[in-house]
Amino acid sequence: MKTIYPPKIGSGAHIRVIAPARSLGLISPENIGVAKALFDQIGLQLSFGRHVHEKDEFNSSSVESRITDLHEAFADKSVNGILSVIGGYNSGQLLGHIDYRLIAANPKTLCGFSDITTLSNAIYAKTGLVGYSGPHFSSFGMKKGFEYTLDSFRQCLFDAEPYTLVPSKEWSDDPWFSDQEYRTFTRNEGHCVINKVEGAFEGTIVGGHLGSFALLQGTPYWPSLKNSIVMVEEVETTKPEIWDQRLQSLLHQEEADQIQAVLIGRIPPNAGISIEMLSKIIKSKDILGKIPVIANVDFGHTTPIATYPIGGHCRVCISGRESEICIVKH
Repeated sequence: MKTIYPPKIGSGAHIRVIAPARSLGLISPENIGVAKALFDQIGLQLSFGRHVHEKDEFNSSSVESRITDLHEAFADKSVNGILSVIGGYNSGQLLGHIDYRLIAANPKTLCGFSDITTLSNAIYAKTGLVGYSGPHFSSFGMKKGFEYTLDSFRQCLFDAEPYTLVPSKEWSDDPWFSDQEYRTFTRNEGHCVINKVEGAFEGTIVGGHLGSFALLQGTPYWPSLKNSIVMVEEVETTKPEIWDQRLQSLLHQEEADQIQAVLIGRIPPNAGISIEMLSKIIKSKDILGKIPVIANVDFGHTTPIATYPIGGHCRVCISGRESEICIVKH
């Protein structure tokens, strides 16, 4: 299947906000206002799906409402890009209802992380359209510590040139959305090379939130692992044994022996998965022994986060003490 890269967005672009997982009703009016002001500042026009405010007992809305907003966003010729409100648990409910022909005929940016990577991987598997793991609309409501996230968002979605995933200067795991004034930041120690295999390794990016990615196994929405760079991350409620289980399941899949590198987003400290434990898990997988594995990369459920293309092309280089992660085509 041919890879389809959506047109880049830029100043004046029209972004449609939809809620494929949880509702906009969960986001405080104050944080919505901050996000809207930032979009105005960077020159992006916003509109919202008709059903984004609906909220049921699952803090979401019906499949019909969510599919309607997704289809309308792709079909609307004035829309240049699509942004999820927030993540959640139920994007997978939409996969059997999506009009993939409509999406393939109207390629445009779809961006969001966590559960939203379910959609990006499925759409890429069914159509070849590249999707993006990156900030939600709600992420733009962050007042402090958002600079790295915004710069990466622009690099990936505005510009066509290759860019490097350099470590952020500091990171945070605090509930920023509940108190914007009192934040806790930690100095970033940088990427951690768990498997130091020297050389240049290139491939197609697949993955995202590991738990959501695992749910696609054995379905028509599972992307190929052939010549892939697998990027995975997890939430703070995941126990070490569950992370090991999900990773092992991924490595049992067809073509797993053709994975070129594994990149692991920073795992929240409350998950209890230290670098030492993570290293032990990785080194217990014989299939990973001959490829580079790099942890503490800036994507996932801590902030800031990088934006990267699911279906895009990545090059991982390790030489001596130096390592580089370059997004080549996005």
